[in-house]
Amino acid sequence: MAHFAELDENNVVLRVYVVHDEDTKNLDGIESEEVGKNFISNIFGGNWIQTSYNSNFRNKFAGIGDIYIEEKDAFIDPSPYPSWIFNEESLLWDSPVPYPTTSGKYKWVEETLEWQEVE
Repeated sequence: MAHFAELDENNVVLRVYVVHDEDTKNLDGIESEEVGKNFISNIFGGNWIQTSYNSNFRNKFAGIGDIYIEEKDAFIDPSPYPSWIFNEESLLWDSPVPYPTTSGKYKWVEETLEWQEVE
């Protein structure tokens, strides 16, 4: 089975749909993303892109609310907090203050821009 994510005008994932492998094969019987995109677009309309259930390509399996970064050809999680900064290399969001290195569990407090220990 192939999985395709529908993107809105801002490349945010609206939904993910499963397409049978037979509906992604070209005339030579070879699976093709383009054939799959055309198949699903003919049914639902919209802008679709393939995603990998096993995260074999495009960084991660797309989920609703994820963002597709065209320049990186990758899906990423949405920012967990407004203050966090996108790391172009890791494709993850970094807090503006590093996570504490001392033992214990911490949660991010956006109002004060700091890690707070959880008891």
